[in-house]
Amino acid sequence: MTNSMADRVIATDSALALLALLRQKYGPLMFFQSGGCCDGSSPMCYAAGEFSIGPDDVYLGNLDGTPFYIGHAQFEYWKHTQLIIDVVDGMGGMFSLDNGTGKRFLTRSRLFSDEENAFLEQTALTPPPA
Repeated sequence: MTNSMADRVIATDSALALLALLRQKYGPLMFFQSGGCCDGSSPMCYAAGEFSIGPDDVYLGNLDGTPFYIGHAQFEYWKHTQLIIDVVDGMGGMFSLDNGTGKRFLTRSRLFSDEENAFLEQTALTPPPA
């Protein structure tokens, strides 16, 4: 797991391993952090381009080359926290590619420190490279 002051989203080694397995099976992937509909607040993993990103959705960063997005309203609630994507035993979200693997992605979080928040306020969120 890597962690730097600028990382709004990171992943545990277990999450990176499941991500690599899914990428091998499905090709390029993407994440969208669900805001509580249907599948709760699980991070949803899709084949790249399978989920339409809206103009207000926020790009948080990459997990081993996989772009991670969150809805704007949800970002406003969580902008002071670092999202830590982990894996636990269980069934994934109905539409997420982890469903059926016996494992599921789970979002944990930690509050950014005052120093980290100050740094992030000065750092613009940029979209992923095209």
